[in-house]
Amino acid sequence: MWKSCCHTAATGPPPSTVPIAVEMADYYYEYTECDSTGSRWRVAIPQSPGACTGLPEPVRGTECTFSCDAGEFLEMSAQECTQCAAGSYSLGSGVRFDQWDSMPAGFSSLATSLENSPRGDDSSSWVPQGNYLESNRDECTVSLIYAVHLKKQGSVSFEYQYPDKNLLFEFFIQNDQCQEMDQSADAKWLKLTNHGEWATHTVNLKSGTNILYWRTGGVLMGTKVVKPVLLKNVQIEGVAYTSECFPCKPGTFSHSPGSSTCDPCPHDTYSGHGASSCTPCNTTTQYAAEGSATCKDKPPCSKKDYFQIHTACDHEGKTQVMYKWMEPKICLEGVADAEPLPPSGEREPCPPCNPGFYNNDTATCSPCPPGTYSDGMKPCRKCPAGTEPTLGYEYKWWNVLPANMKTSCFNVGNSKCDSMNGWEVAGDHIQSGAGSSDNDYLILNIHIPGFKLPTSVSSHSATEFGRITFEFETVCAADCELYFMMDVNRKSTTVVESWEGAKTRQSYTHIMTKNASVSYTWAFQRTNQPSDVSMRLCYSDCHFTHTEGNATLTFDFSLLGSVGSLMNGPSFTSKGTKYFHQFNISLCGGQLAVCTDNVTDLSVTDSQREKGEGANSVKTFICQSTIIPASGRGFHTALSSQSINLADTFLGVTVENALDGVKAGPELWPQTSKKVPDINFYYRSLDETSSCVLGRSAVVTLRCNPVKSTKGDLSVPSRCPAGTCDGCTFHFLWESSGACPTCTDRDYHQIEGACKGGQQDLLYVWTEPKLCMGGVALPEKKTLPCEGMEYWVRLGAGLGAFTAVLLVSLTCYFWKKNKRLEYKYSRLVMSANKECELPGADSCAVMEGENEADMEDEVVYTKPSLLGKLKAIASKVSENFEHVQLNSSHSKALVWS
Repeated sequence: MWKSCCHTAATGPPPSTVPIAVEMADYYYEYTECDSTGSRWRVAIPQSPGACTGLPEPVRGTECTFSCDAGEFLEMSAQECTQCAAGSYSLGSGVRFDQWDSMPAGFSSLATSLENSPRGDDSSSWVPQGNYLESNRDECTVSLIYAVHLKKQGSVSFEYQYPDKNLLFEFFIQNDQCQEMDQSADAKWLKLTNHGEWATHTVNLKSGTNILYWRTGGVLMGTKVVKPVLLKNVQIEGVAYTSECFPCKPGTFSHSPGSSTCDPCPHDTYSGHGASSCTPCNTTTQYAAEGSATCKDKPPCSKKDYFQIHTACDHEGKTQVMYKWMEPKICLEGVADAEPLPPSGEREPCPPCNPGFYNNDTATCSPCPPGTYSDGMKPCRKCPAGTEPTLGYEYKWWNVLPANMKTSCFNVGNSKCDSMNGWEVAGDHIQSGAGSSDNDYLILNIHIPGFKLPTSVSSHSATEFGRITFEFETVCAADCELYFMMDVNRKSTTVVESWEGAKTRQSYTHIMTKNASVSYTWAFQRTNQPSDVSMRLCYSDCHFTHTEGNATLTFDFSLLGSVGSLMNGPSFTSKGTKYFHQFNISLCGGQLAVCTDNVTDLSVTDSQREKGEGANSVKTFICQSTIIPASGRGFHTALSSQSINLADTFLGVTVENALDGVKAGPELWPQTSKKVPDINFYYRSLDETSSCVLGRSAVVTLRCNPVKSTKGDLSVPSRCPAGTCDGCTFHFLWESSGACPTCTDRDYHQIEGACKGGQQDLLYVWTEPKLCMGGVALPEKKTLPCEGMEYWVRLGAGLGAFTAVLLVSLTCYFWKKNKRLEYKYSRLVMSANKECELPGADSCAVMEGENEADMEDEVVYTKPSLLGKLKAIASKVSENFEHVQLNSSHSKALVWS
């Protein structure tokens, strides 16, 4: 872009002005923007702003369609294309940035505040590290910016490492009006890289001004530090010309003028900046890998510097175990602590050919012709009529590496690994190599062009196109991991399955669901990282029974749904960034909760993300994601990141406050009802962290609340708004009517209505408060006639009246009988007084001359009562007397007492 300066319209200097000579080094040339006719001007721009005197006058420049070829640059003084000198290169219509000793001209690093305004703090920025740029490691949002003007449509490509999903990484483009260009999510959000690999990202650019942004930002809690993004080899195509050539970076050279690239220095040579040739090392004591900037001293030889091989079968059908130094040899023999090369082993018979191959009495196994088959030990034979051969690869014997397989060693930090064979054949098996250091990836790859099932099988299989089966065993003294990966149609490599630590011999099968070209890869790595423990898939069946006293409560938690969600907050980091914590909880039923990363998983569809099929999705019982609002970091959409696993092991369900070392903390949830106890679901995560050496744990407390919906509400303790008070044990309260026990006939009672018109209603109502769900239904209202009730009332009244009459009759009867007895008594007293006139005597003796037998009756009289005495006195004054004759069959005395 042309930077304006002060130019005069006069043809010469003023009379009092003395001309000042300006050297070529004091200014440089640039072209103005092209006008409507396709013309432009070449102008001189001073190196020091404001020094405008003595500059060359503007001249008409080359046509706007003008460009130079690769290996050339536009010499602005003559406006002609000129070849680059030896030791430099150019792309012609492109620019490349592959040296990062300092920030190249045109690049700037800008930190952004919460309001997206530039900030003067330089503590957070992209930092040059020689061969690459390194992003910031904190939570600041930092943009790497480069503006380029393209005369035609072009592209930008770069290599990057993005290993940490806690850091957000996006690449987008703006025009000169600061408007963001339309981009797909795949082009904007960069995908995570694994195992130290460099990924390449390419985006097409439109003609005109393009402002390129590489932006990083994250949300960090506590003192955690993220792994930075690394960026290198930025190349932009579409510029009309380059006005200078780029010097070759150290470790490369360009021998002849007019080079479009720089070549790496061969082994045992090195070069500096802008070299036209490479300098040899002293190979007696030094070595240098390809593309080295310096020579290194050779170390003493060790077991990692040689490897074992089986020689090819000779004409006698025998092979031999041999040991060879790795090439190029970079160690010293015959010095202290040096390991000697072991002697070769004895010759032994070669293994047979693999099925589908034959040796035909030679030392080489060849594939059977089409339409034939062999078990590897017999000659090839044609298939019987009506049959066809089953196509496939079966490798049982490993004398040489099959033609469609290759092996390698990879470690971005260990160039020595590049020259090693990752796997070695060993007769009846193939084994990983020794490796030169921890974290080396020992890689074995096989390429399959496609699949074809036999006709008899393919007609019955709608989804299976092929399968791969292999047996493996891992023997590890330290931590190790075996990856089985797949790349379909050369798009991207994905991990199908992985195994950690030592494993006994076992078989694994993977089914191919579409017919495509595929590469299968096995990668073995010894690591110094602690091994993870695989997930246990035990889960609750949604039913629970609790017995207390004579009452049994039955719970069915399926009404709560498969997964519950809770978003708490907002919270703020130390620098003021707003974020939320979202928890997804799978209580029972076998469906796991999923937390996704919509930054690193943007290539995954929404349906895949819901199913937890993304490469970086966390699928477990309880997981947590960090949600950054769209306005929180200057990004254009809400971001979900930092998905972590809180519970991958289900321990059990109980009303107790502790289970298997995990405590529920009932003090966090004040009890509201004692009729229905709280039910606690206990979980544990076996992922160890620096702060939780025993892993995390979680307790989900279910509380019956009839006023809530069946889905209910999730909450965290008020005193621990992040869901945890100690960072390791998480507590959740799930209040729901679906957490109430199943209803039984004990939960309702009967109400009898009044009798109206000969009818009476019987109603059934729930006992309040109702603390149950589902189960038995409330019985319908019943209506009964009232006659039955009046009959019993009348019967009761009749029996009562009869009883009263009976009592009155008995009372009268005994009263009358008592009257008679009183009357007889009175007569007896009167008669006794006439026969015995001795008032002083207490008794009357038997009169002399009378026999006892003449007595007709015997009367024994006891002392009369007061009422009797009164009646006796009354009888004495009576004028009429009656005589009572007492007769007795025995002579007895009449005794008064």
